[in-house]
Amino acid sequence: MNVTLIEYTPQPEKIVAAAAKLCYSDSGCENIMDGLDEEKTQSFVKMLSDMGHESPIEHVSFTFGIEGVSRALLAQITRHRHASFSVQSQRYVRKNNFVYITPPAISEDSEINEMYCKAMNNSYNAYNSIADRLAEKYFSEFSAEGLSEKAARSKAEKKAIEDARFVLPNACETKMVVTMNARSLVNFFKLRCCNRAQWEIRELAEEMYKLCYEAAPSLFCNAGPSCCNGGCTEGKMTCGKAAEVKQKFEKIKADIDEKR
Repeated sequence: MNVTLIEYTPQPEKIVAAAAKLCYSDSGCENIMDGLDEEKTQSFVKMLSDMGHESPIEHVSFTFGIEGVSRALLAQITRHRHASFSVQSQRYVRKNNFVYITPPAISEDSEINEMYCKAMNNSYNAYNSIADRLAEKYFSEFSAEGLSEKAARSKAEKKAIEDARFVLPNACETKMVVTMNARSLVNFFKLRCCNRAQWEIRELAEEMYKLCYEAAPSLFCNAGPSCCNGGCTEGKMTCGKAAEVKQKFEKIKADIDEKR
């Protein structure tokens, strides 16, 4: 998995502080940024966090590049509706270099891992066979319609992989660009940094959290799973390791703070 913070709103904490200032003072828009030094900015951001007033943090957004994740993860992350996604298409990009994600529990057991790899290879071979046969079928059809050989080949290939992709497994690797505003990210971290989240999206959420905290520490100082800022919200399904999780995220923040 490779996660990068491609871009984010410049001076994110100051933008949030300006929005909060407008809500709680008689400042006008033309001078809303005046006087917002580091101390006042942090004060406004902390006030919002303490009050639970989250709408001002929607004014800043963060864009991530994400590689080396599965289509299974894609199905989960797109459930977060207040986000924008651009995903590598299996309809237009043929999987000539087939990469798949292996869950740790599988890779740790040699016998299970062998079965898994065999299943992946079978899927890939079937994909190529189906794509090749469909490409020839469509090439004949498009040629009969009067298209040039080059145009017929190109159109046939695209139409072939459109159908052949149905045999590709959830493990198939994908790439995406994801943009979320800070409020959506706080909610994302609350749900997906939790121990009960599936391992792959939890790993992704933790990497995104680190990047966000490094970029805007005041804005994300209280972010993380629910047990890091209040009690566990999982009820009877709790992992029972709240103290351990809190310690983990405190260490993440401390390590980042030390590098500054």
